[in-house]
Amino acid sequence: MTLTRFQSRAEPAEGADPGGEAPRLHVVTFGCQMNKYDSQLVEGRFRKRGYATTGDIGEADVILFNTCSVRDHAEERVWSWLGELKRARESRPDLVLGVMGCMAQRVEEEVFRRAGHVDVVCGTRQLQDLPDLVDEVRRRRAEPDGGRDARVLATALDSEFVVDRAGEPYTGGLHGYLAVMRGCNLNCTFCVVPRTRGRVISHPIPALVDEARWMVDQGCRVITLLGQTVNSYGEELDPPGPGEPRGRGRQGRPGLADLLHALQEVPDLARIRLVTLHPSYATRALAEAVRDCDKVDRFLPLPAQHGSDRVLRAMKRGYTTDLYRRRADVLRELVPDIELGSDWIVGFPTETDEEFATCEDFVAEQGFVVNYVFKYSPRPDTAAFDRADDVSEDVKKERNQRLLAAAERVQRRRFEAQLGRRQPAFVEEASADRPGTLRARTHHNLPISLQGAPGLVGTTVEVVPRHASPYGLAGVLAEDA
Repeated sequence: MTLTRFQSRAEPAEGADPGGEAPRLHVVTFGCQMNKYDSQLVEGRFRKRGYATTGDIGEADVILFNTCSVRDHAEERVWSWLGELKRARESRPDLVLGVMGCMAQRVEEEVFRRAGHVDVVCGTRQLQDLPDLVDEVRRRRAEPDGGRDARVLATALDSEFVVDRAGEPYTGGLHGYLAVMRGCNLNCTFCVVPRTRGRVISHPIPALVDEARWMVDQGCRVITLLGQTVNSYGEELDPPGPGEPRGRGRQGRPGLADLLHALQEVPDLARIRLVTLHPSYATRALAEAVRDCDKVDRFLPLPAQHGSDRVLRAMKRGYTTDLYRRRADVLRELVPDIELGSDWIVGFPTETDEEFATCEDFVAEQGFVVNYVFKYSPRPDTAAFDRADDVSEDVKKERNQRLLAAAERVQRRRFEAQLGRRQPAFVEEASADRPGTLRARTHHNLPISLQGAPGLVGTTVEVVPRHASPYGLAGVLAEDA
């Protein structure tokens, strides 16, 4: 698989003299949007300490890897990068090299055993302390004994995670991420996230609105709300007592619907997107909020993962296909034009040919406009890891291709259904290699390319799709239709 990777861009230190010599940070980020958000958070912490970020890993004074544990390939990429930096660490004794995020949380001291030149291992709940951890490494190095063991390990999951972006420059561009919660309280047998991210902590709505305003005031126009199961936001909070305000969540708790209504009122925010949802928390209150808040995209990633009830039980997903249908029906009843996306795992232990075929049927039945298909990969520290991985790699590959083909057929139909429909689209960027071409996304979060002036970037325009593929649209501005 191709693993998403982001790397730092050159940005000056907070309040630094442009001609000065600020220490330089470079962060390499693997994996999901939550990791990208965390890396931006870490970069901001370092800039407050007088660091500049650099796009050149070779000139960095501090190099950090923000890691992913969802697939074995993700971790192997990190080990490979660390190996390549061993010589750089030996030739530059002042260089500080760190590993943070999910892999750091999962393997902890194994990083030091396999890569003895690493200085810092920082888990998912202590990222905000990384500047202090780097300072601690340098303090230990300066000790009279030369800091024979200057390495620092910080992987406690019970640490308070405080996000305060005040006074920090926002560098995310038009599209920003907002982590509304951390951790996961579910126990899907294939997933390592509860082990690496800990139990759920939902951040207070006023603090999230403040962070959103901080981004928007500095040019952000689209915000994606992040959570391992973002629509379970607020489920772990205490219900209100007598006389206290009641939210739209379970038993009056604050819920995602309340947050959407609060963000709807943020001036200059154009779009709100969600990643990723769980069918068990797809409530009527959420559907009503999507219906009533016109800034919220009419697209929800609602992973089914499989079409067989027996396999869903083995995955410990907490729902049946019938429950999924009923939750999807509520969404479509209240938001008739909503589009859904799904993730899929093929080749889960004991999956039969007949059970796999139910996935193909479910893709067609539900009409998912976006589908991400993954071959099952056993992960340490998951409940399924000790089960026999008894579906051969050849069978997994064959099923993977079949489901991708089934998804492509459905996706083409869903995209073709948009043809000729005048609709709003947010223009995200001008194409770098096709002058005059803009890339935008419709209110259903579907990609569409069109001809237009670069000045339209960052605005909402009316478009008419003219052509469709299984993966996107091409169209024209409504005024040119």
